[in-house]
Amino acid sequence: MAAYWIAHVTVKDPARYKDYMALASAAFGHYNARFLARGEQATSLEGQAFVKHVLIEFDTYQQALACYHSEAYQQAKAARAEVADVMITIVDGLPG
Repeated sequence: MAAYWIAHVTVKDPARYKDYMALASAAFGHYNARFLARGEQATSLEGQAFVKHVLIEFDTYQQALACYHSEAYQQAKAARAEVADVMITIVDGLPG
């Protein structure tokens, strides 16, 4: 069953955020991640408002977790640490 990363991001330093994106793409590619939505046109109706929103599909929940905890993604996360505020949630998809 598919699983999804739901990420909400406010980038504070766009130039340095590109370093994160370059590093993260290697991890996402290794785990066959598929970007379903990525953009800034959104309306936050409740909770903290973020600027950018991303929805990424993985084949399984375990694969999504493995990607997040992988060495490649942890390097990307370290590059992002001071340049963006982020909230990431991994959630199971619905049975088909």
